[in-house]
Amino acid sequence: MSYRVSRRTFLVSAAAVAATAGPLAAVARAAARTPKVLVIGLDGCLLTRIKDADAPNLDALTAAGLTAPSSIYADPLAPTLSGPGWSTIITGVWPDKHNVKDNTLSGNKFAQYPDFLTRIETARPALSTYAVSSWAPITDTVFSAKVDTRVSTPSAEYDTGTTSRAVAALRDGNPDAVFVQLDNVDHAGHSYGAASQQYLDAIHGVDAQVGQMVAALTSRATYASEDWLVMVTADHGHTDPGGHGGSTLQERQTFMIATGSALAAGSVRYDVKMPDVAVSALAHLGVAIDPAWGLDGRPVQQPAPDAFDGLRGRLQARVDETGIAASVLGFTHTPPAGWSVDNSAMGTGGVTEWRGWSFTTDEFWTQAQRDQNRECNVRARGVFAVADGDEWNDKAVTGTFDSTLVSPAYPVTGGRTATLAYTTFYRQESPQKGEVLVSYDGAAPVSVRTYTADVPSRTETVTLQVPAGATTARIRFRYTGGNNWYWVIDGVALTQS
Repeated sequence: MSYRVSRRTFLVSAAAVAATAGPLAAVARAAARTPKVLVIGLDGCLLTRIKDADAPNLDALTAAGLTAPSSIYADPLAPTLSGPGWSTIITGVWPDKHNVKDNTLSGNKFAQYPDFLTRIETARPALSTYAVSSWAPITDTVFSAKVDTRVSTPSAEYDTGTTSRAVAALRDGNPDAVFVQLDNVDHAGHSYGAASQQYLDAIHGVDAQVGQMVAALTSRATYASEDWLVMVTADHGHTDPGGHGGSTLQERQTFMIATGSALAAGSVRYDVKMPDVAVSALAHLGVAIDPAWGLDGRPVQQPAPDAFDGLRGRLQARVDETGIAASVLGFTHTPPAGWSVDNSAMGTGGVTEWRGWSFTTDEFWTQAQRDQNRECNVRARGVFAVADGDEWNDKAVTGTFDSTLVSPAYPVTGGRTATLAYTTFYRQESPQKGEVLVSYDGAAPVSVRTYTADVPSRTETVTLQVPAGATTARIRFRYTGGNNWYWVIDGVALTQS
């Protein structure tokens, strides 16, 4: 039996409200309602196969809200397994922080980076939290004892029991935050492979269970006075033959399908990452995000536009690369408005895609060469800038790699400090060097940071002392080297308090 939920049901609380009463009225109405969150995890589920399957309920959610395809890490950060995957989703931090590397969950740092339901209980203990899973380690270990209700479904009941418990909690209780994990798609992937009809059948089955949960939610007597954020996600993907844990793009695939008062119907975004699930839930429930928590996610309801992401429509297919599918549009040398690339000292020849600073995506760049740590570039989002001397040298070159990425002229006030922030990922091999330089009002650039050793994916902040009288600052990222490694830059911002 299929529990199909009409698209109209979801649009009542989001896009339809905005269409009939105007955007401001929609926001005001959502603010007057009680915020609640439902997170549904579909273990090992591929977004591309949802689109191929008979999945009317997931299709309805997609039409009513946001769809965000995404990718995760691979070794050495962590293998594409359920332990690291669910830990990342639930805590809002990547494996280099929560420290889960396998399905034993050993060595975890959940005390330092607790699950989002525990953070809700700590900040707002009056709220009701509920977690139920078919894979017991999630509710036994990842979620802490502070959560009001944690249920690990007996194996004999499997997803059927998980669904019935979630439906009862949504229909008969009054939870404020609910997490549900269903396991059967992953089981089908292991047994038959992601290319199989059995895998599609498993998606059809969990789709019906998702429909039951959403129907229980929308049939609540208090539903009209509630503002539900519903997020559906997955911990990893699967290969066509079956299995996961490796570094192929299929194994590294995940997604978010989300509906809520702040999300536009039928929208698609590429800047969403796995840790955003936990942080979006916290933000929706009004839990203030403390920077000291060190969370890697950001609320999906609060997009943070990035200049590089605006290049997505300009991305091109491969030219010299052979390991990337011809259908993938993933690189350009054309910078965003106000940005430039100085290749005046750049060598000639080499692989076209990587001649000087390029703007690319995870899907494109990681497929240029797998298992050289490019998969660990987890904190860059959407389109990012990369200088890759290693890949450039895969075709005959003359000279060396010497390219500088130049920012727009940011307005500054002289005599005060400013903060330069950017996401970076740098892999070193001598004589390679990365250098960040700042120029005020067109004066000679001054070096403010140098890279000559590996730097994992992270956000950097540099405090700048703006000279008296200065009115603009321009940032330069210069990469020099030969047949060495690479440097990633994203999310560049210059601010003054």
